[in-house]
Amino acid sequence: MTQPYAKIIALVGLAGSGKSSAVEYLTEKKDFQKFTSVALFIKPWTRLELKKTWDNQQQFREEIRRREGKDFVIKRVIKNIHDLINAGQNKIVLDGLYTWSEYKFLKHEFPGQVVVIAIVTPKYLRYQRMAKRIERPMQPHEVDQRDWSEIENLEKGGPIAIADYFIINDGSLEQLHQKNRRRNSRRPFFCKSPEQC
Repeated sequence: MTQPYAKIIALVGLAGSGKSSAVEYLTEKKDFQKFTSVALFIKPWTRLELKKTWDNQQQFREEIRRREGKDFVIKRVIKNIHDLINAGQNKIVLDGLYTWSEYKFLKHEFPGQVVVIAIVTPKYLRYQRMAKRIERPMQPHEVDQRDWSEIENLEKGGPIAIADYFIINDGSLEQLHQKNRRRNSRRPFFCKSPEQC
């Protein structure tokens, strides 16, 4: 039996770019069902009883992918998406698509159904946002270290570079929401390349 068609939005971007805020808007205002790959790590992470720091969590995610294979996360993400579609949910937003392998698996599994949107934010604003976070704030040098680690070890830059659309998130939260709202207008709701934004 053929699975029903679904609209799947995968949001990509570096830390502090505003992915979570965009996800909140789509789930609260546009009735998308959220799935986050971070949920897959919660149980095994909790069992280790490690101190909750960015470094520890980053190393843990990278180690699992090394040990279990690059497709470890995306296989479970795909299963959860199929479960949501089979349960009648046809609007799904994926909070975080980290690796090039994950991008290719997702596009292959759901041909014509996946739209990848990159949230792009100037680095100085990401520095400011990460420093103000209540949980696990980061200083600029820590943000840089995380960027390098995710780009080099997780190939995170690939899905961002090849995204279908881009949102330049260099303003307020309300401005980000306005850009999200454009998806229902006759104008293109996102830029086809950063230069067009």
